[in-house]
Amino acid sequence: MLSVTWLGGLIRRRPGRLIASALGVALAVGLLASIGTFLSASKSVMTQRAANSVAVDWQIETQQGASPSSVLDTVKQFPGLTNTALVGFGQTTGFTLVSGDTTQSTGPGVVLGLPASYVASYPDSLRALAGAPHGVLLAQQTAANLRAAVGDTVTFGRAGLPDVSVRVDAVVDLPAADSLFQKVGAPAGAQAKAPPDNVLLLPNEVWHQYFDPLAVVRPDLVTTQVHARFTQPLPDDPSAAFARVESQGRNLELQLAGHGLVGNNLGAELDKARSDSLYAQILFLFLGVPGAVLAGLLTATVAASGADRRRRDQALLRARGATLRQLVRIGLSEAVLVTVVGSALGIIIALMIGALLFGSATFGTTAATATLWVIGSIVAGSLIAALAIAWPAWRDARETTVVASRRTVGRATEPRWMRWRVDVLFIGASLLVFWLTSRNGFKLVLAAEGVPTISVNYWAFLGPALAWIGGGLFLWRLATTGLRRGRGLLSRVLKQFTGGLSTTIAASMSRQRQMLARGLTLVALTAVFAGSTAVFNSTYRAQAEVDAVLSNGAMVTAIQSPGQDVAPAKAKDLARIPGVRSVTALQHRYAYVGADLQDLYGVDPATIVKATKLRNNYFQGGTAKQLMAKLATQPNAALVSLETVKDFQLSPGDTINLRLQDGKTKQFRPVPFTYAGVVEEFPSAPSDSFIVVNAAYVAQQTGTATVGSFLIDTSPGDSTAVAGRVQKVLGTTAVVRDVASKRRKIGTSLTAVELGGLTKVELGFALVLAAAASGLVLWLGFTERKRTYAIAAALGAKPRHLAGFIWSEALFVTVGGLVLGVVCGWGITHMMVKVLTGVFDPPPSSYSVPWGYLGLVGAIVVVAVIIASGAITRSTRRPTIDMLRDL
Repeated sequence: MLSVTWLGGLIRRRPGRLIASALGVALAVGLLASIGTFLSASKSVMTQRAANSVAVDWQIETQQGASPSSVLDTVKQFPGLTNTALVGFGQTTGFTLVSGDTTQSTGPGVVLGLPASYVASYPDSLRALAGAPHGVLLAQQTAANLRAAVGDTVTFGRAGLPDVSVRVDAVVDLPAADSLFQKVGAPAGAQAKAPPDNVLLLPNEVWHQYFDPLAVVRPDLVTTQVHARFTQPLPDDPSAAFARVESQGRNLELQLAGHGLVGNNLGAELDKARSDSLYAQILFLFLGVPGAVLAGLLTATVAASGADRRRRDQALLRARGATLRQLVRIGLSEAVLVTVVGSALGIIIALMIGALLFGSATFGTTAATATLWVIGSIVAGSLIAALAIAWPAWRDARETTVVASRRTVGRATEPRWMRWRVDVLFIGASLLVFWLTSRNGFKLVLAAEGVPTISVNYWAFLGPALAWIGGGLFLWRLATTGLRRGRGLLSRVLKQFTGGLSTTIAASMSRQRQMLARGLTLVALTAVFAGSTAVFNSTYRAQAEVDAVLSNGAMVTAIQSPGQDVAPAKAKDLARIPGVRSVTALQHRYAYVGADLQDLYGVDPATIVKATKLRNNYFQGGTAKQLMAKLATQPNAALVSLETVKDFQLSPGDTINLRLQDGKTKQFRPVPFTYAGVVEEFPSAPSDSFIVVNAAYVAQQTGTATVGSFLIDTSPGDSTAVAGRVQKVLGTTAVVRDVASKRRKIGTSLTAVELGGLTKVELGFALVLAAAASGLVLWLGFTERKRTYAIAAALGAKPRHLAGFIWSEALFVTVGGLVLGVVCGWGITHMMVKVLTGVFDPPPSSYSVPWGYLGLVGAIVVVAVIIASGAITRSTRRPTIDMLRDL
C-alpha cells in the first residue's frame, strides 16, 4: 500500500523525473528493437540476394559408367528440386569459319547441348546479344574470335570423327560462365577454373546427334549434367541456409551412390554471404549497443538528479517507522513503473520506425525472431531501470543513516574508481588489446570456405568497449579536476560574462563539481556516439562506392573480346559519347615472373588517374600521381604486388625480366623492367598478384598495342545510361559493365546491403540523446536545486545574479562536453574503423566526415541548453514566496 501511495505522490508532485526516466528506458528499448529489426531484415536480404544471384542452383555431373537418365530420375524424385534439365558437355578440337577467301580458326572449346525449355527455366544463364536465344547459339567471345555473325556457318571438330558445320542463329553472352564450367567435385575453394574461350550451344537433340558417337569412341570428352533449381524454403540466416543446402547436397550424393556429384552453386553463394551476415551482427554490437548504454546512462543521470531529495524523503519515512523492506519496495515499484511505461513506449517507437524506414512494423522475419528481439529489448530496459533506480534506492536504504540522509551540505569526496585510477587502467588495457588484436590484421570473422561453422574474434570488441568506459571515466576526471584545481582560471573566464560574481560562481561550481562533471560527461559521450556513428556510416557508404568502382574498373568498363585487335585510339571515339567525362585504354596481358604467371596491366599514365579515381592507399612508395608520373618518365618502370616483392626479395631499382607474349610470333620472350613501387589494389585487377606498367612500353616491346578494355568515368547517376550508349558504339564484340549493375551484383556482401535505414535509426536516436543529455539533464539538475535558488533569492539575490549561476553552469557543461566529445570521438572512430577493417574493401585512406549532420547535432545541443537554461532563468523571476511555497 505504501508503494502505491508513494507512486501516486511522485506522479502528482514530480512527474518530470518519472517521465524523463521512462524516456531514457524507451530510447534504449526502441533503439535495440529497431536495430534488431534491421539486423534480422539484413540477414534475410542477404540470403535472398545470394539465392537470386545464382543462375543454376545445382549442377549434378554424372560419372563415368553412370546412366544420365537414371541420374535425372533420381534428381527429379529428390524433394525440393524443380526445373531439372539434362545438359550435355562435349569437347571440340576447335572452331573454323570460312568467309570468302579468309579462314578464321580457334583453339579447343566446348559444345553444350540444351533442352528447349532451358532458357525459360534459367533466364540468367545466358543473354542474347544478336538474334533470338534459340537454335544454334555462339558465345560472344567465340564470335569475336571467329569474326562470326548471325547467319554464318561455323564448323567444329570432333576427335577421331568428321567435322560438323552448323548455321549460327544467335550470338549470346554467358554471364554465369565461371560456375557453368566449374570443376564439379573438386575440394572447397578449388572448383573455380577459367571458363573456355570458345563455346557453342546446340539444341539437345542436335547435340546428341553429333556427340553420342564421340561418347562411344572418346567417353572422356563427353559428360552430362543435370541442372536443377532448389526450391526448399531457406532459413533467413545465411549460415543456417548454407548448412541446410550443403547437407541436402550431400544427401543427394548419398542417394546417387557414386553415380553423380553435386556442384552446389547456391551453397557457394551462401558460403560467401554467411561471413557478411556476421559482420552485420558485429555492426549491431559496435553501433547499436553504445547507444543503448548511453540511454541507460541518461536514465541513471535523470534518476541521480533527484538522489538528494530521495534520500531526504527516505529519512522522513524511516523517522516515521518505515522498514528497510518497505523502502526497497518503494524503489522497486518506481523501477517497475518506469520499465513498463518506457518499454511500452520504446516498442511503439520501434514499430513506427519499422513501418516508416523498413516498410514493415515487425521485429523480425519470423515469430521466434520477433519475440526474441522484443523480449531482449525489454530485458535491457528493465536492467537499465533496475541499475538506475532500484539499486541506488536499495543502497541508500541500507547504507545511509537518517541523519546523513537529511544533511544538505557535506564535504564532496572523490569516487573510489577515481582514487584507484580505474579510468587510466581501462584506457591502458584498451590500447593493449587494440595492439594485440591488430597483429592478426583485425580479422574479426573467420569463415573457412565450405565449412559450416564460422568464428568471431570477440577479443577485438574488448578494445573499443574498454575505450568507451575508460574514456567516459577519464572525461569525468578531467571535469572534476578542472573544477577543483582550476577555480582561479574558471573565475577569470567567467568574469567576462558575470563580472564581480565570477569568483562566487566559480566557487559554487567547484562545490557542485560531481553534478556538473556528470552532465559534462554525458554530453561528451553523446557527442562521441553521434560523431563516431555518423563518421563510420558516412565512411562506409563512401567506401562501398569505392569498392564497387574498384571491382568494376571504373564507372563504366568496356571489355574487349580476346582476339579483337582494338587500338588505343578508340578511346577518342568513346570520349565523344554524351555523359562520358574521361576515358583511358587499359591493356590486359599475362606475364611470367619466374615460373609464376601473373596478370599484367598496361596503362596510359596521363589518363588513368582521372578516369579511374586511383587512390593513394592503393600504392606504396609514392602517391598515385607520383607513381604514374614515374611510369611516364621511366617507361620500363613496373609496379608489382607486395606478395611478389616478398617472394622474389625485390628492392627498389632492381631489374625484373618479365616474359611477355610477342604480338607476331605468339611466343613468350623476356622484357626488362625496373621495380619502382608496390601496387596493392588496382581497378578490375585480382586481389593477389599482378603488375602495372606503361602501355606504350609494352606495345613497343611486344609489337602490338591491342587494348583489353576501356575505363570510362561518368557522373554517378549516369553510369547505366552511358553504358547503354557505349554498348551501341562497340557492338556485340565488347562486354560493357556499369558500376550500378556491379553494385547490385556484389549481392550478398555488406557493400550491397543498404545501411540507409540503420543510419537513419542510429543518427535519429543520437539527435534525441544529444538533446536529452544536454537540455533535459540540465533542466532536471536546475529543478532539483530550486531550494538553493529560493534561499539565494530570499537573501537578496537578483534574477540577474541567479541567471549568472545558471548560464555559467550551462556554458561549462555544453562547451566542455562538446570539445572533449570531439577529441574522444576521434579516437573511438579511429579504433572502430581499424577494428572493422574487414567491412571495408579496400580500407579507407581517410574518413568521410558528414559535417552537416555533426553541425546539426551541435545546434540541437545548443538549442536544448538555451531552452532549458532560459526556462530555469524565467522561473527564478517568480516572487520569492512562491518559490519557497513549491519546496
